[in-house]
Amino acid sequence: MKREQWVVMTKKADFNAIAEKYHISPMLARIIRNRDVITQEEVGYYLNGKPEDMHAPGNMYDMEKGASLLLTAITEKKKIRIIGDYDVDGICASFILKRGLKHLGADVTVAIPHRMKDGYGINARLVEEAYADGIDMIVTCDNGISARDEIAFAKEKGMSVVVTDHHEVPYEEANGQRGQVLPPADAIINPKQEACQYPYEGICGALVAYKLVQTLFGMAGKDGNAVLREGLEFAAIATVCDVMELLDENRIVVKYGLSYMRHSANPGLRTLIEVCGLSDVKIGSYHLGFVIGPCLNATGRLDSAMLALKLFDCETEEEAFPIAVQLKEMNESRKTMTERGVEQAVRQVEECGFSDDDVLVVYLKDCHESIAGIIAGRLKEKYYKPVFVLTDGEDGIKGSGRSIEAYSMYDALCGVKDLLDKFGGHKMAAGLSMQPEHLEQFRRRLNEQSQLTEDDFLHKIKIDIPMPLVYASQQFTEELSLLEPFGNGNAKPVFAQKNLRVRNCVVRGKNRNVAGFVLEDESGYRVNGVYFGEADAFAAEMKEHGDRINIVYYPDINEFRGNKTLQIVVTNYNFSS
Repeated sequence: MKREQWVVMTKKADFNAIAEKYHISPMLARIIRNRDVITQEEVGYYLNGKPEDMHAPGNMYDMEKGASLLLTAITEKKKIRIIGDYDVDGICASFILKRGLKHLGADVTVAIPHRMKDGYGINARLVEEAYADGIDMIVTCDNGISARDEIAFAKEKGMSVVVTDHHEVPYEEANGQRGQVLPPADAIINPKQEACQYPYEGICGALVAYKLVQTLFGMAGKDGNAVLREGLEFAAIATVCDVMELLDENRIVVKYGLSYMRHSANPGLRTLIEVCGLSDVKIGSYHLGFVIGPCLNATGRLDSAMLALKLFDCETEEEAFPIAVQLKEMNESRKTMTERGVEQAVRQVEECGFSDDDVLVVYLKDCHESIAGIIAGRLKEKYYKPVFVLTDGEDGIKGSGRSIEAYSMYDALCGVKDLLDKFGGHKMAAGLSMQPEHLEQFRRRLNEQSQLTEDDFLHKIKIDIPMPLVYASQQFTEELSLLEPFGNGNAKPVFAQKNLRVRNCVVRGKNRNVAGFVLEDESGYRVNGVYFGEADAFAAEMKEHGDRINIVYYPDINEFRGNKTLQIVVTNYNFSS
């Protein structure tokens, strides 16, 4: 089980000056500084950045070259094929680019690899298919940076290739020097390549595609405002679902994408929001990551991601409705499969003695390969260790990994690449395939080479401010909304207080996953509290250790039938015996 350490952040700044300049409280200024937003200019960008303040796409290497090649292809009426990926980022990137090219008059089609039949990204079958269809130019979305052989094959077939991607660039080491190895494409648009001087490389594939569309409209001298407004909605979905940090321009993308989404002009997206029961909800990053995104991901996991693209291409809600319902039903099926897989994985870790390993490698022979990454993520949360979940594929073993902060998954796979047929990804997540006979050697070598220490396995809970409950007022809670959207890199602010008393604890919820109670401090101040998680375990610990508790929390406004009340949401706790 994972171990925790509560750490109070102590970053320094002139909080009063920041508060005065931006008309916020000093406490809010301190929270912003804790997000590594340092200068007053950065604070202004964080609080008030608008779409027009985003970085100029022309700063990205090969952006104008790639756009010029596409505009020439459009003018010469050449056939263009977008090859995307089957996850949310790949789906959104493909849709954004297709929409932009269509508005510019392009003869463009989209192909997305089938997860089970093709695996990740562009492959020889898709190249052959494009050639047979008379395609002149291939544009990759959210893939291609690792596809040297496949892109060389496309070039041999006489097609030009533009790569748009955001994944780590493969490298080779020689004489102690590490050098990036790029595919032989006509243009490569990826902020992670060494030649690129783009100010912020932490963007998703869909935002790279959005920047390309922005450049295309600019170079063509056409008005693309409506297309770009819609594109920002899809870039926001992809940014959250691909777990990009919600800092710098990503924060603007998600903030404004969400605001546009509440009145989306896209019938397919609007219908999916309705089917998911979000029509009357203020949609936030949580809903993108845990409601909308999983429905899109489910198509690529259990069927073909082309279904999600079909949804977004719908011209009416009547046309979109049956597709949106199908996506939601697929996601419900995926949830059931995931729960079963997690149970099997935990049992294997415990019964096979893997729990002491630095890197957990779990082989679930009959698991649907599409949910391996989700199961890996759940195990990572439970054990706070890097996790690879592997299962049988058509040509060997395939799987996905999810990592912790101290462990670069991509670098780790580079260290055992002689065992792998194919791999790719980045620091926190990766995918791979190998032959079954290499499984045990894969597990052994990853653990031998891990270099992780005991401190690396300590899950650090970063506390913004140790703050008595009496300061967590409704006014302060409402001010915290200025920091939204929350997510990776811009976590919801958390506070802490020791030596509280828990009263009237009641376990509720269909799955007994909610504990409701009253929190009381030493002065007698009382406020309602709630804990979402293993509520029976919470109640059992209180019974064993007594009702004195230390908590990490955030304040929240609970609204019921028009009445607003303050409640304290406990995220982490320990009871004082």
